[in-house]
Amino acid sequence: MLIGAVLSGLIFGLYFTLVGLGLNLVFGVMRIVNLAHGDFLMLGAFAAFWAFHLFGLHPLVAAAAVLVVFVVIGLPLYYLVVPRLQQARDAEMLSIILFFGLAQMIEAATTIAFGTSERSIPGRVLGTGPVMLLGQRLPSAWVFGAAVSAVAVAGVYLYLYQTRLGRLTRAVMVSRDEALATGIDVHRVSAIAFGIGIGLAGIAGVFAPFMLGSVTPAIGPEINVAAFAVIVVGTLGNPLGTVLGGIVYGVSLMLMQTYLSSWANLLPNLLLIAVLLTRPEGLLGRKVRRA
Repeated sequence: MLIGAVLSGLIFGLYFTLVGLGLNLVFGVMRIVNLAHGDFLMLGAFAAFWAFHLFGLHPLVAAAAVLVVFVVIGLPLYYLVVPRLQQARDAEMLSIILFFGLAQMIEAATTIAFGTSERSIPGRVLGTGPVMLLGQRLPSAWVFGAAVSAVAVAGVYLYLYQTRLGRLTRAVMVSRDEALATGIDVHRVSAIAFGIGIGLAGIAGVFAPFMLGSVTPAIGPEINVAAFAVIVVGTLGNPLGTVLGGIVYGVSLMLMQTYLSSWANLLPNLLLIAVLLTRPEGLLGRKVRRA
């Protein structure tokens, strides 16, 4: 049971890395809190559901389409909202309020359009039989979802460390003011990062019906709590630290569900409280000395 729980936790950890990655990228570049992140994930899940049931579209194809569409949506949304936010005295607090309102609008519109019923996609779409790993039988849909998540994480790494735009993005993450002073088009860099963050949420949504079992229009807040637990553990503002946070969260979740199933729903809150009390800068963060 222990080996199975840890292995399942690693697989779910990769998926939850993808869940939190876009949120952490947006915060790292813009220092805003996107509380609509979980609702964009939900929209990705509904897009995959209807693409499969109406057109028979494979989730992998749906993921590519959702990525493109959500990035395209994210670019004008950035210019509509974020520059005005960053002119405020307390942009982070204002972003919480604004994106909370956007999340409520998305959830309400989706509920009116599709109702409150749970939606799912048959797991056999991603493979008919279980996958054997270290002697453990795991659903092929889980392994497929984890593999796609790993590819997405690798793509973000290549974007940040192997491209000129990625280097500019990291410069903005270090200091927005210094990036402006050196002539970097901060808004262009930030808009692309915002679009990528929304796109990553959409990809995670495509595989949510397989990893989470089903989705509803009200799943956004629950996803947000899990995503925040992941990125706080791995260090807020450090996109690649999300990998560590996702693994810690996934393994902890599977261990809780195996040995203390009645407490499993409390795990995101417990992780947040524990990390904030003992190491508020995150596992990979550096302590800041106060004068």
